[in-house]
Amino acid sequence: MSKTSIKTYDTESFRKKYMTSQQQLDALLKTDYGKFFIVKVEDMLRLMKLPIPPTRATGHTLIYLTEGEAIMTIGSETYKIFKDECLVVPAGQVFSFSNFDINKGYLCNFHNDVIIGKFGKNDLLKDFEFLRVWGNPRITLDPLASEFALPLFQRLFIEYSANGLKNSDIILSYFIALLCELNRVYKPVFHSSQSRAVNITYRFKEALFSEIKIKHLVTDYASLLHITPNHLNKSVKAITGKSPTDWIDEAIILEAKVLLYQSSYSIQEVAMEVGFADPSYFSRFFKKKEGVTPVQFQRMIEKS
Repeated sequence: MSKTSIKTYDTESFRKKYMTSQQQLDALLKTDYGKFFIVKVEDMLRLMKLPIPPTRATGHTLIYLTEGEAIMTIGSETYKIFKDECLVVPAGQVFSFSNFDINKGYLCNFHNDVIIGKFGKNDLLKDFEFLRVWGNPRITLDPLASEFALPLFQRLFIEYSANGLKNSDIILSYFIALLCELNRVYKPVFHSSQSRAVNITYRFKEALFSEIKIKHLVTDYASLLHITPNHLNKSVKAITGKSPTDWIDEAIILEAKVLLYQSSYSIQEVAMEVGFADPSYFSRFFKKKEGVTPVQFQRMIEKS
């Protein structure tokens, strides 16, 4: 089957979909976009074409507000942040937003190799739970954290705007310090004495993230985690309020939306990509969950 590669959140698709001027893009992002960039939120949003349907980022994205508010859907959940709050979209996660919010702040996009760089190590990534797909994407900074974090954002912005990644040691040093400041005030999604259930839920969500195209059954994930389906059901439902089946269905729909938006796949190809051998059954499943068929969803995107 002939397929067209999916347009991920890279420089080329970003330029074609969201930016109104090639010169503005080059001036804003320079040539280091694939590794790291930092811009002011108000500058970025002014150049974007909204709404942005479900889109998968290839790098981590961090948004910090100094004024106003912002609303974004990350995965299947919608978040709203205000002044002195951050939103994090982990690499590979799906995001979307439709409103042009009045706000100011900073937006960073970066890859893991930037964090590791010259001074870091692979284990450093494990320290930042908010960069995991099951982490809490909202970080609220207390007054002290804001007092420390804002100058770091400002310094990164000034350095990057002037030199790109020419002085990468400076960028890396300030950026790791920034991530550590955020980590100091980060709060996990779930606060529970049921530590085993929380651990099972985290592992389930991470497995779901990587296996959703081929595994659609609760038994599949229970087998991966070496527990019984009943144990998985009880644990996930107790921690999240939703059953594993609900999470699986939401993940399938989210993956399908990304493919319908970011690729030139036919409906049959999208169905096969998300694990449905029968395109008709996939269309019925999609309509049951979304209220529209995959074809209607594509037309809605084209008109937006």
